Amino acid sequence: MNDLCADIGYKSINHVGEELCGDHVDIIENSDNSTVIVLADGLGSGVKASILSTLTSKIISTMMAAGLSIEECVSTIAATLPVCSVRGVAYSTFTIIHLLNNQVAEIIQYDNPHVILIRDFEIFDYPKTEMNIGGKKIYTSTIHLKEDDVFIAMSDGCPHAGIGGKYNFGWKREDIAEYMKALSAGGYTAKNLSTMLVDECDSLYGHKPGDDTTACVVKIRKREPMNILFGPPSNRDDADRMMSLFFSKAGKHIVCGGTTSSIVAKYLGKPVRASLSFERSDVPPIATIEGVDLVTEGVITMNKVIQYAKDYLGENSLYEQWSFKKDGASLISRLLFEEATDINFYVGRAINPAHQNPELPITFNIKMNLVEELSACLKKMGKRIKVSYF
Repeated sequence: MNDLCADIGYKSINHVGEELCGDHVDIIENSDNSTVIVLADGLGSGVKASILSTLTSKIISTMMAAGLSIEECVSTIAATLPVCSVRGVAYSTFTIIHLLNNQVAEIIQYDNPHVILIRDFEIFDYPKTEMNIGGKKIYTSTIHLKEDDVFIAMSDGCPHAGIGGKYNFGWKREDIAEYMKALSAGGYTAKNLSTMLVDECDSLYGHKPGDDTTACVVKIRKREPMNILFGPPSNRDDADRMMSLFFSKAGKHIVCGGTTSSIVAKYLGKPVRASLSFERSDVPPIATIEGVDLVTEGVITMNKVIQYAKDYLGENSLYEQWSFKKDGASLISRLLFEEATDINFYVGRAINPAHQNPELPITFNIKMNLVEELSACLKKMGKRIKVSYF
């Protein structure tokens, strides 16, 4: 077992005028350290395409995760999907990336644009083996993973972008590869890379996509632990134990809350130095304690982080708000969303007297809910989460 992990992110835009997307991405993580990622593109667009792609991705990801062969998966798909009365064919094209122990990637491709692999920040031409299953031409590849490998899977909406506009014949796969090669060196997360690719396609379509467009990016990186302390313990006698456990963990250390930072300062024997500059009006200023990577206010800052986390999992439209600013919520967001892979929460159950003011909409339960909500968002981002209460 190595110390590599997979950062997975994707984004889709719908065919203009359609409520539903005809592309679908499914990700299944198994207990045996394998992950199955399926990008399916249903025939046509709208409701029918959405049903076809959802069925395809669900069937394939579930069967692959159960250890069944690609032959069985494809024959099941062929037998399951209904036939289009207009075209006389019934299928959804698909791309499968099967990660095993974060050491090997099995790639299986049927009629989607071929997966782009960027290795050592250069376009890497990986070997493909052609198979014929039930009259369908399938390409399979087995690739041993390296740190910083970037896999880009996409539906045909990406190379179709710009047809009849900026490009006569669309945005060629080779040009997409060059575009992504330049971005891959920027240290962006998989989610942000997929967002930038799809947003560029949307721009080439003149913001009126002529096809459902999806990009799914898998970025191989080293594990990066992160630790967050949020709130004082319910029993004051547990403070030293809580602090020693928190600081004994490898990785960066984030402290949230005024009372919490006072306890940390006392434990470390270092003063809290508050910043007097407000980076923004809706997030309290940060502070510094020697030996701590980041010190912020508690509930208000965490609420903002959750807002960013929910958007990051969806449209990712607030990226520019937190990607470079230096307020507490933006700094936490960058550390958790972009740097961390394994996050340890140390949560104190003490009731803050300031929160008992009936004029304030903050209660002990809301504070606990914030941690649960943020943990759920981070799990959806593929982070490993551990929460310890004191």
